[in-house]
Amino acid sequence: MKPLGVVTRGTTNPNRLRRVDNWIVETCGEALRAAADPLVVDLGYGATPITAVELRARLAAGVRADVRVVGLEIDPVRVAAAQPAADPPGLTFARGGFELAGLRPALVRAFNVLRQYDESEVADAWRTVTGRLAPGGLLVEGTCDELGRLGGWVLLDATGPRTLTLAAKLTTLESPAQLAERLPKALIHRNVPGERIHDLIRALDDAWQAAAGYAPFGPRERWTRTVAAVKQAGWPVLDRPRRWRRGELTLPWPAISPS
Repeated sequence: MKPLGVVTRGTTNPNRLRRVDNWIVETCGEALRAAADPLVVDLGYGATPITAVELRARLAAGVRADVRVVGLEIDPVRVAAAQPAADPPGLTFARGGFELAGLRPALVRAFNVLRQYDESEVADAWRTVTGRLAPGGLLVEGTCDELGRLGGWVLLDATGPRTLTLAAKLTTLESPAQLAERLPKALIHRNVPGERIHDLIRALDDAWQAAAGYAPFGPRERWTRTVAAVKQAGWPVLDRPRRWRRGELTLPWPAISPS
């Protein structure tokens, strides 16, 4: 089966995807534990296999020890270079794209892949991947900066997108407006007046400024107050303050979907 997609830049770093991995462990762990086959695909892992290695370790420690991660890349040179990091059956590498190399995983993580595509190609890519998931399978698709300090991702199942999560390293966050730089491809060009994601970013920024008085108590307290204010203003924020304190914010997709 010919791989679907194009070769990406492949930029990667150790711990770049730690935030989304930890979110996957907590949010998607139940689905993985219930899966008949705990197969996970790291789609487009990049020029080095480090993020696939880390994903497998985090899932094995936090969800189930028998999880199997397959790193897929279109570039055969990257697949060959990753082989020394393989640890079968728990971690293997193969050539593949959005068609998932014929696999039927319970979970796919695709990070910093669609960022390099045109926005018009996102919906087809989502449908291609989710159409190849195992029953009850999930796709986590998003983007982050080079060090993993800012990120945004969409959780999807066979019916389409379910939630959007924004996440930041709070000790380096100057303003929630920075999160706009790392919105998923489906939203990054929609941060303009008249779009719901623009309204959300603005609401977060306004609440952050209003919570400036809590800055002496630390960035976690200021962010928690910010998210609480946004929720009180009517945004359907999900999760509890425990996750907000990690620098996260999750909303149902319809609340911010493009017009």
